Amino acid sequence: MAELEQEVGEEKKSPKKLIIIIIAAVVLVVAGVGITFFLMKGDSSKSEKTEHVEEDEAEATHAEKLYFDMGKPIVVDFPKGATVKHGRITVSILVEGAETIAVLKQNEPMVRNNLLMLIGSQDPANLNTREGKDMLAKAMLDNVTAVLVKMAGKGQVKEIFFTSFVMQ
Repeated sequence: MAELEQEVGEEKKSPKKLIIIIIAAVVLVVAGVGITFFLMKGDSSKSEKTEHVEEDEAEATHAEKLYFDMGKPIVVDFPKGATVKHGRITVSILVEGAETIAVLKQNEPMVRNNLLMLIGSQDPANLNTREGKDMLAKAMLDNVTAVLVKMAGKGQVKEIFFTSFVMQ
């Protein structure tokens, strides 16, 4: 009878041990999954931050190129004795980013004034040639860039285009 009680006691302990082992195993599996999820989440947030930084750098280096049209033509009178008396030039400016256009609009009177003075000081005979027009466009580019640097701290002007160039 004593042997029978021991066997029954062992049978009662056996299911308790089994339940404890199962619970411990489940807790370890859940903890492992939780740790794995936590580590994966940390890695993905780092990669997301890296992706955002790379996108911002890409946007900075490949900013949107836009045209700024100076609506009114620049009309100049050339000095007396020149073969050409008047010039009427319309300009479009290729810039990077909308903020550059905003700075150009805000400072358009200064830009127009400087371009007017620059064009008026040119020799009209040179402006009849392709090389003369290219040199004027380069000088205008430098001039507009200088205004942007002076007023906004940076110049994002890429190119100057003549949309109309008439001399009489």
